[in-house]
Amino acid sequence: MAEWESRGAELAELGCSVIAAVSDDLEHAQKMQAQSGAQFPIAYGITQADAAAIGAWWSDDRGGFIQPAEFILGRGGTVLGSLYASGPVGRMSANEALYMITRRESRRR
Repeated sequence: MAEWESRGAELAELGCSVIAAVSDDLEHAQKMQAQSGAQFPIAYGITQADAAAIGAWWSDDRGGFIQPAEFILGRGGTVLGSLYASGPVGRMSANEALYMITRRESRRR
């Protein structure tokens, strides 16, 4: 989350917003936000049904939690890119997202 926050100005300049969602409760989500310094919203309480709705993996161990699922949405909510992981490896970096967005925008013009 800190990486996304550190690139926040560049993302905002492109008209992008970052939103995170976790299966943790409010207290843990607030702690995570404070520790990372993230200024973007962090939704909490994601359920197994929520994970299924977006096609994300759900882990039943440790009380149950959603595995990483990341999306780049275009104007109107069209999914332009997505990444699903079944473990802690394979997350989209802010650099990769910025590259994809700026490349797409340059082609659009």
